[in-house]
Amino acid sequence: MIQQRANFDWMLKELADSVPGTRQVVVLSADGLRIARFGGEPDAADRIAAACAGLQSLASAVGTEFPDSDGRMRMVIIEISGGFFYLMAAGSGAYLAVLAEETVDAGLISNRMRDLVARIGAHLTSPPRRDGQAG
Repeated sequence: MIQQRANFDWMLKELADSVPGTRQVVVLSADGLRIARFGGEPDAADRIAAACAGLQSLASAVGTEFPDSDGRMRMVIIEISGGFFYLMAAGSGAYLAVLAEETVDAGLISNRMRDLVARIGAHLTSPPRRDGQAG
């Protein structure tokens, strides 16, 4: 079960504050529901989380084309006019997404995301939902 959202606030803020150009950080479940966020508007975080469900599924499908791959998505980076989007697997059924400006240090944000996942990945687990309920 996901820890209380308040427990994630300081960790997501720490990630955003440690990398200049970070605009929004979102933790989401595999089915596209926002678990926690820092920065940006709640509605934007919900849209990002919903879009990520499709994106991680698409990335996993592409991953199966690699002969020695288990097909699980580890990280997706998208460069968009105006910035970058990062999506990283963060635990069983959970993901970490970051929206950043064009000026962001791409290597630094990737490393900080990996550090955060390593520190708290076991707590970023979202069980599958049944009939709209966790569990």
